[in-house]
Amino acid sequence: MRRALVAALASASLLAPAVLTATAAEAQTVPLRVCDYEWQRGTWHVKQLIRCAARRWPVPGGAYKAIAVADCESALDPGAQSSSGSYAGLFQQSTRYWPSRATQYGQRDRSVFNGRANIIVSIRMAHGARSWGAWAGCA
Repeated sequence: MRRALVAALASASLLAPAVLTATAAEAQTVPLRVCDYEWQRGTWHVKQLIRCAARRWPVPGGAYKAIAVADCESALDPGAQSSSGSYAGLFQQSTRYWPSRATQYGQRDRSVFNGRANIIVSIRMAHGARSWGAWAGCA
């Protein structure tokens, strides 16, 4: 049963590559996480995480648009911050609203500078709104 679950998830491209190669025994101990890319390793990994999140929560324009918005907002830099400090991270989330948004979208207690959290919150916001309206300047 577990092997069938791992195979089904692998065919749906919902698991990170490291999990896709797990044996049936390893699959019992490896937690199944969606979009588990190491965003700290650089731009390629950030883009992979955005692509994965955009497949999981479809957004207008798909992954291509999501990457373009993040590139416009922060040059794909998870540590980016506006000069006023009011916006931060890959998608330049409002630092004022970040704690409630992070909690709402399953990233409680994660920093706005955590690339994975910023991506997932932003993608889920765009998915729910079916719009990039919150990023009008870059959308």
